[in-house]
Amino acid sequence: MRLGGEPESSNFEDRTGQSSSGLGGMGGGGSALGCLLPLVMSRFGLGGVVVLVIGYFLLSSLGGLGGGGGGGLIPSSNSPQSSAPAGQSRLDPNTRNFLVRVLGSTEQTWSEIFAKNGAKYQPATMVVYTGGTQTACGFGQAAAGPFYCPNDGKVYLDPSFANELSQRFGAPGDAALAYVIAHEVGHHIQDLEGTLTKANQLQARASKTEGNAVQVQVELQADCYAGVWAANARDAQGSILEPGDVEEAMRAAEAVGDDTLQKQAQGYVVPDSFTHGTSAQRIAALQRGLKSGNPATCQSL
Repeated sequence: MRLGGEPESSNFEDRTGQSSSGLGGMGGGGSALGCLLPLVMSRFGLGGVVVLVIGYFLLSSLGGLGGGGGGGLIPSSNSPQSSAPAGQSRLDPNTRNFLVRVLGSTEQTWSEIFAKNGAKYQPATMVVYTGGTQTACGFGQAAAGPFYCPNDGKVYLDPSFANELSQRFGAPGDAALAYVIAHEVGHHIQDLEGTLTKANQLQARASKTEGNAVQVQVELQADCYAGVWAANARDAQGSILEPGDVEEAMRAAEAVGDDTLQKQAQGYVVPDSFTHGTSAQRIAALQRGLKSGNPATCQSL
């Protein structure tokens, strides 16, 4: 991807130097026991609807995300940044630059789209952390993958996920990670539109299978919104997409389809348990956004 012409986002919080221990508190000052209500929570490709129990995230059944080795966009856990003194950022400067520019590009794009419809876009904040961190939705852990918390309007990301995406899921490249970020920002768009609230209400009175189907629709729309961003993301030289970028994003979408992940984990698929959509559905949703560049073409509840 050609990044550099877009503004850096100022809605960025670096917690990589903070301790990931301590489950007692809640973001915003509340207690963990105070977060008892069900909540639509998106975890990229690794889970589905998470009903928060006493404020803590359920871990992905696929297992924890490790720091990974070298070869990805993000430095390995053996890099100097990972051994920084407590309280100091462990985030590689190049990684930070990439993240704030992708986030800045989403802000620029969605601000323009909202303005065309007579509305003002309210950006999400990205929080990068190591291992785990407190959120307004409970204690978030890297095992959940990147996620969006509607209680505070923030996207949470452990940078080591880039290595996981490359090495474990076979989807390397900056465009693949940008797609993940744009997908989570897509959930923020849904939050602003009221879609997440509607989904939560539908799931509250639905069976587990019906609730999963609702979540699939939510996730596929976020994929489509990621495509809308990519189709409209531009700088003074034109589209920021370079040859091969679309293919990288498609590989990431394919790698995290429910059917693909279930086949890898257990050798068979259980369609009623799908929460994010099949690989084919995720690719189709992303392509729909890319081809149209129009959020109105993205499915909604």
